[in-house]
Amino acid sequence: MAALTADIIPDLVASRQLSTRVEHDLPSRFEIGDKVRIKNRNPITHTRIPGYTKGKAGVVHLFHGTFHFNDAVAHGLEDHQNCYSVKFTFRELWGDDYSETDYVYIDMFDEYLDEA
Repeated sequence: MAALTADIIPDLVASRQLSTRVEHDLPSRFEIGDKVRIKNRNPITHTRIPGYTKGKAGVVHLFHGTFHFNDAVAHGLEDHQNCYSVKFTFRELWGDDYSETDYVYIDMFDEYLDEA
């Protein structure tokens, strides 16, 4: 994947080629409905893990497919990973004062997830 530079943005937008999806046969580690826990890691390099999700449990809501792994791409490396939409309750993320029936859905790569 080529580096994203300002001079190529207009052509990318015009061509609608903005997806980082890749055609790859990576086996899916998780199925819809699986309980997962976000790894509590603090890398010194780039990561897309929202801090408030670290160590929290959720449920796989959707499987999006395989994409370029942004944490690696940010360092000029090539890596592909599966991406899942994970459903979290407000209460799980922010504590007992919050609703158990309101949800946040966050896209997470394989690298971020463990079985709950």
